[in-house]
Amino acid sequence: MLNLLAQLLKALNSESAPGQIALAVAFALWMALTPMWTVNNLLLFTLVLMLRVNLSAFFAALAGFSLLALAIDPISQRLGASLLQMTSLQDTWTALYQHGFWRVLQFNNTLMLGGSVIALLAFLPVSMLVRLLVVQYRARLLRWIQKLKIVQALKASKFYQWYQAAVE
Repeated sequence: MLNLLAQLLKALNSESAPGQIALAVAFALWMALTPMWTVNNLLLFTLVLMLRVNLSAFFAALAGFSLLALAIDPISQRLGASLLQMTSLQDTWTALYQHGFWRVLQFNNTLMLGGSVIALLAFLPVSMLVRLLVVQYRARLLRWIQKLKIVQALKASKFYQWYQAAVE
């Protein structure tokens, strides 16, 4: 877990574009809000690997959002159930379920449907917010942190140099 946190901090302090980190966090949110071992998440993970997103940020955010998903799952399940039970959408769900592609994606699962809807609604705001936070962190907080005496002392230590060599 500490290694994951260290990789996230390294990503924040690196030259990675803020958009790469923001997309990684938004995709991690989507994966965390839906059941983990599904074709939907396999396709999302493939997309994450194809796009230029920061994988350290993705895995760190996935771990964090998975804990958040435990609290949101009952809401996701109720939302998915209410969408699946809407009489005005019954023909749509029936038509989708008749095609193998949609059946494999398991949108007839209440948690999958509710989590996907919440993730799609939150994807753009989360990515924009994270991008803004990364830019602000780099512009303001990073310089301030690097000026702290304790940070300068840690960077001068042999342990830090050993850690840097081990990570790279």
